[in-house]
Amino acid sequence: MNKQKVISIVLPAYNEGSNVNVVYEHLVEVFEKLPYELQILYVNDGSKDDTLDFLRALAAKDSRVDYLSFSRNFGHQAAVKAGYYYAVGDAVISMDCDMQHPPRMLPELLAKWEEGYEVVYTIREQDKRLGWFKRTSSSTFYRVVNALSDVKIEDGAADFRLLDRKVANVVATLSEDDPFLRGMIKWVGFKQYAIPYRPDERVAGESKYTLSKMFKLAIAGVTSFSVRPLHLAIWIGGIVTFLSLLLVPYVIWSFFTDHVAAGWSSMMLAIGFLGGVQLLVLGVVGLYIGKIFMQTKQRPVFIVSEMSKNNVGGI
Repeated sequence: MNKQKVISIVLPAYNEGSNVNVVYEHLVEVFEKLPYELQILYVNDGSKDDTLDFLRALAAKDSRVDYLSFSRNFGHQAAVKAGYYYAVGDAVISMDCDMQHPPRMLPELLAKWEEGYEVVYTIREQDKRLGWFKRTSSSTFYRVVNALSDVKIEDGAADFRLLDRKVANVVATLSEDDPFLRGMIKWVGFKQYAIPYRPDERVAGESKYTLSKMFKLAIAGVTSFSVRPLHLAIWIGGIVTFLSLLLVPYVIWSFFTDHVAAGWSSMMLAIGFLGGVQLLVLGVVGLYIGKIFMQTKQRPVFIVSEMSKNNVGGI
């Protein structure tokens, strides 16, 4: 008799105390109808509420539930990566803890995995319930990342995905200081399949992805997979230098005709413009130098301070 396959569900949780039991109940209900063993692995990302208390209670009640608890908040991407590292399943599915990633879609993801796909990821359909600013900022995020990086990501690609065990092992062991998993998983290749989905309403709490976090994620996505911003900086520098040379005839004319004072405003404008471009180029270069600096420290992406004793693995 073939051994029953194990499916690990990785759930990053930051201040999700009111959602922990809800998502657990829905997952158990879905897997009662599926021919798999289940591991539910919560990753407590330094929550400040009662999330960890709920996780301890769940793990004590059900041996299928495991948890990791970080020493502080390391971020959503680090939490997902930790889940890939410690999950024991033949396939690992990452999804949010707030029920916006619908558990009812899990049989569809697993069916594609059984067909031979090693990465089954989801693409969020346009949600008209979101405000104009949220929809626009999300769309702009993907356009910027695709325009400036070498890895192309579909508009709406989410961290709701299934990875085969061998893919999860590869992603978990990549030594990225600032992981951008949507790009990393596209980069590693393997046989991939996309499924559209419509997010459900959040059960409780608020979204943890603020505008500043989206901006930081976009910077990580661009600088992790491309040096195009550096190429762009070179082009900007070249164009501005050429435009500056056009001022040379005017400077010479002003010198010989004693009209120096008349050109003061244009000169100040040119100095301000050139100074701004120089700071822009230095900022781009500085981003890459900063990433090199942080990478050379070889600090861990996350630190686990506590974990359950049920089925937690590790590569």
